[in-house]
Amino acid sequence: MAYAALAEPHRREILDLLRDGERSAGEFVERLGLSQPGVSKHLRVLREAGLVDVRADGRHRRYSLRAAPLAEVDAWLAPYRAHWNTQLDALERHLAENPE
Repeated sequence: MAYAALAEPHRREILDLLRDGERSAGEFVERLGLSQPGVSKHLRVLREAGLVDVRADGRHRRYSLRAAPLAEVDAWLAPYRAHWNTQLDALERHLAENPE
């Protein structure tokens, strides 16, 4: 479920903002320039995917990052990361051997 949630750019922006700590839905509206219903929709998808937690703070809700589900995504990306590292190492060797 995390993959589908991460496919949408605004949801990734929300997660990026949450790396710095808790935020309210209003802060996302302000920072992302989205409507309140739009932000609420994205937060619901992220909650359902287990990527964010929510807690009541008076009349407001505060959202925080749950990074643990991202470990599955990281594990899936690991072979691709290794592939690109190999390719970049080969390019670096080629450029060192052919400094033109």
